[in-house]
Amino acid sequence: MDKLKCECGHVNPEGTILCESCGKPVEENEHKDGNDKNKLLNMRYDGIARRSQTYNRTIVDKIWNFFSSVKNGVILIVIALIASGLGTIFPQEMFIPAEAENRDPAVFYEAWYGLPGKIYYQLGFHELYSSWWYMILIALIGISLVICSLDRFVPLYRALKIQQPKRHNTFLSRQRLFSQTAVVSDQDKKSVIDKLKKNRYNIVETDGSVLAEKNRFSRWGPYVNHIGLIIILIAAILRTTPLFFLDDYVWVREGEQKVIPGTDGEYYIENKQFLLELYDKDDERFKDAMEKTGEQVHKNYQTDVIIYKDKEANIVGADPELEKITESSIRMNQPLKFGGLSGYTLYQSGFQENEFSNMTFKVYETADVEQSSLGEVTIDLTSPEKFYELDSGMKVEVSQYYPDYELQDGEPRSISKFPRNPAFVFTIYPLESKDSEISFIGIGKNIDATGKNKYKLGITNFENHYVSGITIRRDYTLPLFIVGAAIFMIGVIQGMYWQHRRIWVNPEGDGILLAAHTNKNWFGLKKDIEEAIKGTNIQMVIDQEEKELK
Repeated sequence: MDKLKCECGHVNPEGTILCESCGKPVEENEHKDGNDKNKLLNMRYDGIARRSQTYNRTIVDKIWNFFSSVKNGVILIVIALIASGLGTIFPQEMFIPAEAENRDPAVFYEAWYGLPGKIYYQLGFHELYSSWWYMILIALIGISLVICSLDRFVPLYRALKIQQPKRHNTFLSRQRLFSQTAVVSDQDKKSVIDKLKKNRYNIVETDGSVLAEKNRFSRWGPYVNHIGLIIILIAAILRTTPLFFLDDYVWVREGEQKVIPGTDGEYYIENKQFLLELYDKDDERFKDAMEKTGEQVHKNYQTDVIIYKDKEANIVGADPELEKITESSIRMNQPLKFGGLSGYTLYQSGFQENEFSNMTFKVYETADVEQSSLGEVTIDLTSPEKFYELDSGMKVEVSQYYPDYELQDGEPRSISKFPRNPAFVFTIYPLESKDSEISFIGIGKNIDATGKNKYKLGITNFENHYVSGITIRRDYTLPLFIVGAAIFMIGVIQGMYWQHRRIWVNPEGDGILLAAHTNKNWFGLKKDIEEAIKGTNIQMVIDQEEKELK
């Protein structure tokens, strides 16, 4: 690495624009910050040697230079914002409505949104925020933040740490605020220093040269912002992993016991009862609102549940040994938390009503006008058996079962596995005949395929139940988001409400050169100087930038 030696004797790193010790511009590097074309010095980074402005030889240098560019960082952020916007056009896969007939994304997007939905799905936007390319984009923004910060913070910290009170006359005269006083008494100079101390400036004096500085910490505000953003980005990436974030959904029927998804078989839920409360349509407080909507409004819906823990969950192949750990209710806006450090939360997210639990059928003779029962069978619609035997000895076979029947292109099919519109193909085996009879039975349907059946089946009774839609959520990234946001706000406050102010007082013959710089609020700095020199014959600084504009 080449070194640059200043006339003051200080050896500067290659790429230095202003001498780290005296501030004299390095002639061969003045063009880098535009100091060769402007009367005033560019003090944004105090003329430090930045790697991105110095080296461009190897592939590592080129990669570093790309990510250290603020322009490239902004481009990456804009691309991420556009991509994020695309992900909100239609709901993401995890937010497909519970009431959708088919929640398979390959079917849902086209069924609900037509051709745009189909294209949306085929482009992979239905799971955009967890896609590999989106994660890479977020990671690139994080890398850009890290390299941008390192490229500027480390050299700037070093430059401010080793800065000296004695500055080259060129450095002082090319500051925005500058004045020269021909004759200044020691008493006036001491008065200025005392007033600056009183105004909370830190004073460093060397051989009669004075540096008064305060609020240097405000210069680190943007880098504190970057730390906060990096933590937030890390949290966003971790949120795509099941180890740190779980967001799943399960339907649990009344009386049903199920393993809770995402818990690796450790926890089970039992739906004891579902309760639905509606606002009274005759209540004067809500009557007008419900008349406008034309429907009753849900006041509350809740699921009374028992949560079990499997003691043998860690033993492969072992039968579940369930231990009751809590019994409670999950209500709207009142979730149930369990699992201790595991931190699982259950939310009441939806419900379905009028789903069938079981159906009872009777067998009767086709020719019997009274339809006198020859026997009955009750079928559990969640797990029907293959064969049923009547008291008379007659057998009924469930040849086909369609839980959610639909006729498509002349062919029967089930659009879901849930018994919302059950239909059956029954085979009856009469005692007096070896020939079986086939019938198709559904709600409002009783079809004899041959027209010659001696026996028929008819629905005599059925039972319904509610189905609760429960969201299971666990989020270990939330503390990281909170910490990142807090650090970011600290950086915002740090850089917004304080300003890094420096005042140089250097002797020149019998007088002094007075110069000052701040990163913002020049009016406040002028007021500090005006207060400090009050009662002395020291000349007030001139704002050379305003003078040029005039």
